[in-house]
This record gives sequence, C-alpha cells and structure tokens, in this order.
Amino acid sequence: MSVKLHVNFKKKPVISAEDKDSSSNNEILLKGNNGCSVVLIHGLTGTPNEMRFIARFLNKEGYSVICPRLANHGAPVGVLKKTKWESFYDSARAAFVKARGEGGLVFVSGLSMGALLALLLSDEFKGEISGVSCLSPTLFYDGWNMPWSRYFLPLAYSTPIKHIFYFKEDSPYGIKNKKIQDMVHRQYSKTDFNNMGNVSKYGYPYFPVVLLYQLHRLVEHLKKRLKYIDVPVQLIQAKEDDMTSVKNSQFIYDRINSKVKEIVLLNDSYHVITADQERDKVAQKMIDFFNNIKYNSTNKAAA
Repeated sequence: MSVKLHVNFKKKPVISAEDKDSSSNNEILLKGNNGCSVVLIHGLTGTPNEMRFIARFLNKEGYSVICPRLANHGAPVGVLKKTKWESFYDSARAAFVKARGEGGLVFVSGLSMGALLALLLSDEFKGEISGVSCLSPTLFYDGWNMPWSRYFLPLAYSTPIKHIFYFKEDSPYGIKNKKIQDMVHRQYSKTDFNNMGNVSKYGYPYFPVVLLYQLHRLVEHLKKRLKYIDVPVQLIQAKEDDMTSVKNSQFIYDRINSKVKEIVLLNDSYHVITADQERDKVAQKMIDFFNNIKYNSTNKAAA
C-alpha cells in the first residue's frame, strides 16, 4: 500500500452522496451445515466486501460465516475518524456472541487490524474460541512500499495535528493482481475530500491519521495480552506484503503461549491477501487449519 500525506482543515464531516446511505455495506451472514461458525473481521477503513471471497469459500465447505461491519465503517469519514478502537472491538465481539449462540465450534479470523481484534477475542473468551486465523496482521508499518513520513507518526499521535492529517491510498493498494489493482485505481482516482466515492465497496481512499493513533493504542494493548493467548493460532502473510512485513507475524508467533501455531507465507500477493492472487490458497489453508482442530475436538470428545 503506497500512501501520500494530505491535510484537510475542514471541521465539518464531508459527506458524499454514497456515504449518506451506508446500508449497502451490511454484514455478511451465511448459514452452513457442518455445525461450525467462523467470524471474519475486515480491516481498518475496509469493508466486509474484502472478506467476501473467503466467506463464500468457507461456506461452501459447510461453515456458517458472520462478517460484521465494524463501527462507523460506511459512515462519513468525519464520523469514522472519531471512533475509538474499543468500538471496533465491540462490533467484533457482538458478532462472536451471535456466532456462539448458534452452538458448535466457533473460529475467528481477521485481516490486518481485524487479525488483532480476533486475537483479543480469543483472550477474552478463553475456551470458547477454537482457533484464530490471522491474515496480514498489522502491528508495525514496515512494508516495502510504506512512505518515509510514517516515521513522524509518533509525533503526530502526541499532538492535535493528528486530527487534520490524512494518508491517501496510492497504487498498488495492497493488491498485486493487476486487474483488481486497476479497478481500485479507477475508483480512487475520482475521489477527493468532497467525494469519497463508493466506500461500501472499496473502503476509504483517505486514511485519517487519528485512526492510526487508535490502531497504535490497540497494538499497545494487544502486546500486553499476547502471552496470555493459548488458543491455536494460524498466521498467513505475504512475503511481499507492501504494508506490513513478515516480522509482524513472527512477533505474534514468538509471544503467544499457544501449543498449536503456524506461519504460512505467500509468494505472489501483497497486503490484502483475502482478495489477491492467492486468495484460494488462503481460504484453503484456513479450512485445513479449522478442519484439523475440528477433527481433534471430535476425537477428544469421543474418547
């Protein structure tokens, strides 16, 4: 994900025609038949749409799937930027409680920030979540295509300027697949602060720095909890992740207390692995991981 720094001094939230109605960005709900559920959590400023392929793949294998829309995603960016990370977590938490109510094993998975929220759910609901699959987990912005200005983020976090600075997404948008990359580029090239475009489908082209501060707060909280996480954990990340390097997955792997844990590396994708070149492989690796846990759980119950 390449980004450029922008400044907006407007105090009033900018509302585009498509932002006024966020109903098209509703959660994904798919009923399965194998007695297991998966909660999928999209990334920061993203949409459930970025998890749609994975959701359908899992559902074809019998899994019930819930992918919530995180708090204020789909709302005007002026509203979204005021949201705390705890509200994003509450959205994921509500989805888990809903899935738990269906009975059977429940797995959680998330992309980027969503992966961090998934880990926090496993910490809160010990013994109730059977496994976590982290997709491109984002702790540090150390990918090969991140801008030099990221080094000034700690300064921005401690001052009011975090409320007026934005990063604008630029090519390759976390996507290696040229066709999808071009489609996103056509959409984002039409946008500005007065018209954010179709955020329900493509997410937000402008990324408020104040939200990066919320992600920073989330990361600092999660770091303190990693040693208490003992659920089976899978980490899937692209070797060429343009936003966050493989060090992110390794950092988590080295600090969790899980007996069952694995890192899966991809050779032909960037950050948004749920929609990129190897999305089929990502989905299959997730299913293999979940099915193995399900198999062991069934044998343990029968013993």
